[in-house]
Amino acid sequence: MKLAKVIGSCVSTIKESGLKGYKMLLVQDFSIIDNNTVDCPYIAVDLIGAGEGDMVCIVNGSPARELFNQQKVPVDSAIVAIVDSFSISVCKEDNK
Repeated sequence: MKLAKVIGSCVSTIKESGLKGYKMLLVQDFSIIDNNTVDCPYIAVDLIGAGEGDMVCIVNGSPARELFNQQKVPVDSAIVAIVDSFSISVCKEDNK
């Protein structure tokens, strides 16, 4: 899984039939070390009701496709959780 931030939405009036009823959101991977978005934005299918500004967990590739119950849906990224909070412990390297 990846941590990402929802930065916008993607509207499509005509789409693959397996995607009907699903919202598509524009997301960008998030670095907890830099506390900022990184890399290029991409589209993810929203399975849980996320919105702009939410921090989310993303699955990519075959794990994303498996969420559609063996349907042949052209999905590469799916939002599977909204993150309420996270914390990290950063270890300082010894300067010897």
